[in-house]
Amino acid sequence: MTAWLRSGARVVDVPKVADRAARAGSGFASLGIGAGDVVAVYLRNDFAFLEASVAAGLVGAYLTPVNWHNSAEEARYVFENSGAKAIIIHSDLHAGIAHALPPGVPVFVVETPPEVVEAYKLTPDAARMPKGTIGWSEWLAQFPPRTEGPAEPPGSMIYTSGTTGHPKGVRRQPPTAEQAAAGLQMIAKIFGVAGWEDRPEEIVAMAGGPLYHSTPNGWANYFFRIGANQILLPRFDPEDFLRLIETYKVTHLLAVPTHFVRLLKLPDDVRARYDLSSLKFVMHGAAPCPVHIKQAMIDWWGPIITEHYGGTETGAVTFCDSKEWLAHKGTVGRALPGAQVRVLDENGTEAERGATGEIVCRLMDYADFTYHGDDEKRRRSEKQGLISLGDIGYLDQDGFLYLSGRSAEVVISGGVNIYPAEIEAELHKMPGVADCAVFGIPHEEFGEQLCAIVQQQPGAGLDDADVKSFLRGRLAGYKVPRHVEFRAELPREDSGKIFKRKLREPFWQDAGRAI
Repeated sequence: MTAWLRSGARVVDVPKVADRAARAGSGFASLGIGAGDVVAVYLRNDFAFLEASVAAGLVGAYLTPVNWHNSAEEARYVFENSGAKAIIIHSDLHAGIAHALPPGVPVFVVETPPEVVEAYKLTPDAARMPKGTIGWSEWLAQFPPRTEGPAEPPGSMIYTSGTTGHPKGVRRQPPTAEQAAAGLQMIAKIFGVAGWEDRPEEIVAMAGGPLYHSTPNGWANYFFRIGANQILLPRFDPEDFLRLIETYKVTHLLAVPTHFVRLLKLPDDVRARYDLSSLKFVMHGAAPCPVHIKQAMIDWWGPIITEHYGGTETGAVTFCDSKEWLAHKGTVGRALPGAQVRVLDENGTEAERGATGEIVCRLMDYADFTYHGDDEKRRRSEKQGLISLGDIGYLDQDGFLYLSGRSAEVVISGGVNIYPAEIEAELHKMPGVADCAVFGIPHEEFGEQLCAIVQQQPGAGLDDADVKSFLRGRLAGYKVPRHVEFRAELPREDSGKIFKRKLREPFWQDAGRAI
């Protein structure tokens, strides 16, 4: 049985994609692209994303996915900082980024597919091939398939958050054979493939997020590599998500907590309309999941929901299945074999169990990394031989890890540390609240005060007094936001994750302070 890839109505056999990737690999080699170089993609979810990923690996190059939500100048920085030797871009994105493309770097254009045109409500003109550009398909077709490559490709060099300063590319050393084997064994566990190794053609995998993010990127490349069937999602829509699961009998699913929130907001009759019995393994991560949300998902889908914690720098370092989570509600898991996870207090020493502090971690068998062009940042991120990902949390007596928030998002109001994630988790329980974001804004006396931006469900009719009253019954008074605003929609990434920085920036700019 030949495995397939699906996006909207388009279906292609995996061997055909592999052949196109091998031809693109020969094309990259003809451009002088080789070991340690970088190929950048500025693409939405599409077959070409995987083609470029595999092709880069065949010549020993890194694949750098650039978040296409970036401004032109933000994208220019990544193209230039990464030293990209070739760029692949969707046709509808070309016009907005053309002036930021580095001169002299070959650019190949992929015609924006119809399902993406529909998902983003693009005009037909926007998706047409720009005049004078080189078509990706036409270019790679002229080369023979490349039959040789490194034993293990270096993988993706993904740029981490630019909340403070420019983002940095996480450049991992090419793995040794032992590290690659250990990495594949770990991935098989956290992606739910254990027991499916001899029948990958029976797997139907789907990721809810964009491939420029670390985990969806690793997910898609891994399932392609083992020869599984996959659905590439142009854009997340909650009901369509359920339809795809039922129609194509999805077995393995990757999601984020925001997906769960939006799925649970569907009317009961819509949720009951779809047969989801094909699901065997559901993985989530990337952000803390409110306890009541995860409990509701387990009640709905059964004990098939798993969770991991880690980062682009470290890979996954913890894991828990539904049984473990139900016994330790709120946890993001316990350290995986070969991983170390510690919590440090404000003095940089290991905190007692149950005490909140900075989380540091590392998968010891994982190939080490540096931040591209910034060895000093790499050194600053290391503490006690482990890596800080900027998260705050604690370990319980059984060694299960819990997240309290991001150290970069901690709001310090009048000298008191407040973690927005705790407040957001409570707000998600409020009737009439569709979604929310909590963060710090300037305050003349206290330095910062809490602000909540709330998206209501249609017809909810909430006001700021309702929100404050609801929270006062559940949280200490100092954790109740003093400033509450309502928005019809919140700015989001394709994954559904809220662009909190876009909400926060105007408050700080108005105060004459950068964030």
